[in-house]
Amino acid sequence: METLTVFILCGGKSTRMQSEKGLVLFQEKPFIEHIIQAILPITKNITLITNTKEYDYLDYEKIPDIILDKGPLGGIYTALSHSETEFNLILSCDIPLISTELLSELISKHNEEALITVFASESRLHPLIGIYSKKVLPVIKSAIDNDDLKMMNLIANVPHQIITIEESENFHLTNINSADELNDLNINLS
Repeated sequence: METLTVFILCGGKSTRMQSEKGLVLFQEKPFIEHIIQAILPITKNITLITNTKEYDYLDYEKIPDIILDKGPLGGIYTALSHSETEFNLILSCDIPLISTELLSELISKHNEEALITVFASESRLHPLIGIYSKKVLPVIKSAIDNDDLKMMNLIANVPHQIITIEESENFHLTNINSADELNDLNINLS
């Protein structure tokens, strides 16, 4: 695959976490820093999609949402609108266990015929750890215009690729949405 841009979606209301999710501390470091650490061996071409100044301490480009309050779909729309590469790695800001190995697997197994490539196990799909082509922009814009913001609908409506993972690998792709989930994660790792 030619060059790849990575966008981390740092939007979201964070209502269950009660604070900016990407800045929640895990093992004494904000989630966002764990994610960046996993990306850096692959590329330094990282951009944060955020509407807050709280990430300004990080030395990466930050872009606000073009269309507000449209959830992850709005963040992906903003990312792809600004991207200069056809393929883009889109990640949510709440996956502190993501690894370079898993990201490398996603990239190496991506088939360029697919406009979206994501991981899935038998029990769940991970739409916010995926490769998205700029070619899906018109489909996303149409979905936003029709207020059809479900990620599963987007994926179902375009040529896509699912990379199957074992149930046990879901653990490393888990997004942490609440203090209880963070507490469970810390217990599972101790």
